[in-house]
Amino acid sequence: MNSSGCGMHQYTRQVCDGVFDMVTQARILQWLQIFASEIEQNQEYLTQLDAAIGDADHGINMNRGFKKVMSQLATVTNQDMGSILKTVSMTLISSVGGASGPLYGTWFLKASTVAAGKQELTTQELLELLQAGLDGVLQRGKAQREDKTMVDVLSPSVEAFRQAVGQSKDTLAAMQQAVAVAEQALENTKPMLAKKGRASYLGERSLGHQDPGATSAYLMLRSLLESIKDGE
Repeated sequence: MNSSGCGMHQYTRQVCDGVFDMVTQARILQWLQIFASEIEQNQEYLTQLDAAIGDADHGINMNRGFKKVMSQLATVTNQDMGSILKTVSMTLISSVGGASGPLYGTWFLKASTVAAGKQELTTQELLELLQAGLDGVLQRGKAQREDKTMVDVLSPSVEAFRQAVGQSKDTLAAMQQAVAVAEQALENTKPMLAKKGRASYLGERSLGHQDPGATSAYLMLRSLLESIKDGE
């Protein structure tokens, strides 16, 4: 998908050899707002999930962090995507307790490097952003697939997005494919034996419970899809 010489329409549409969507800076800001709202609405649910296999604070911590993010966004609304995502990263690291702050902070920090200096992202660049975030979480948390963590949602969703890009699907279709896979991947965490974090101390008692970190990761991806839909 070579964007050289292509004409831009308002918000999302770029035309070249084919038609594909651009994710604008406005869509990124909207994504963060939607995600913060999803976290607030699901705070109790996330906390209940964490109460079963963790410290019962995932929802509380994430909601506190994203309320702080929302208060900071007003200071960066005119900046490039990389600066916005880096601000999110630093805010989460400084305000979210437990493992969630460092992991989500790292996800957004690595994502910000792909978006540095940009006001819009092509489908390929969005893939690179999602991959960078995943790579950061893998490096920071040392988790692998089937360890019953957020990686169990993030990794297959990135694979699905990559597959969609390989099929020349536009951003919306690729994100829809990724979120559909993420939804099933989230369900798949229930029968897994936890091998990382507080949940790993429970051994077989962690079986049958949905992972809270994987749940918030799914909400993050679903929120991104919603912002892309709104840009259509």
